[in-house]
Amino acid sequence: MSFRLYTRRRIEGFALLAAFASTVPLANWMIGNVGTSCPPDSPCLIPVAPGLLAPSGVIVAGLAFVLRDLVQRRLGLVWTVVAIATGAGLSVLVAPPPLVLASLAAFLVSELADLSVYTPLQRRDFVLAVVASSGVGLVVDTLIFLQLAFGSTELMWGQVVGKGWMVLAAPPFIYWLRARDERQERKFAGAPA
Repeated sequence: MSFRLYTRRRIEGFALLAAFASTVPLANWMIGNVGTSCPPDSPCLIPVAPGLLAPSGVIVAGLAFVLRDLVQRRLGLVWTVVAIATGAGLSVLVAPPPLVLASLAAFLVSELADLSVYTPLQRRDFVLAVVASSGVGLVVDTLIFLQLAFGSTELMWGQVVGKGWMVLAAPPFIYWLRARDERQERKFAGAPA
């Protein structure tokens, strides 16, 4: 890989890392501030399907799983672990006190579950790796977060569907990214390093 292409991908990777790390505090902020309804002592809710509500942070939380995979694609496993730790640390700074432990535990365990599915699949089928690992991560995240934060999995299906929308929206971008990467590799293959 040429130095120019390597540099371009590293810059993209660090931009993705920043976006990924910001998803946790943004999701935690949204839970308390953004929604079509914000009942007292409950998360703010948004509709994610007819008759199905979820805490508003699900949209950003679903995006986190896709971004985590893209960070690993651009920067590798070590930077991905750094990104997970950074996101968890930012969660502690932003989450309301009752949500800190729930958010931290759910984020760490679900992102590591995502990583464990994505890593072996990525070389065989990048798009499948992103979708499968994100699916596993969002279910793990949902179960841990709801149980620890609210002592109930009542909003589970809303969370799964809400996060799932973001994962299902990702494949066109993932296909485009893969095709662009392949074009760039061909283009830069003949360029001097």
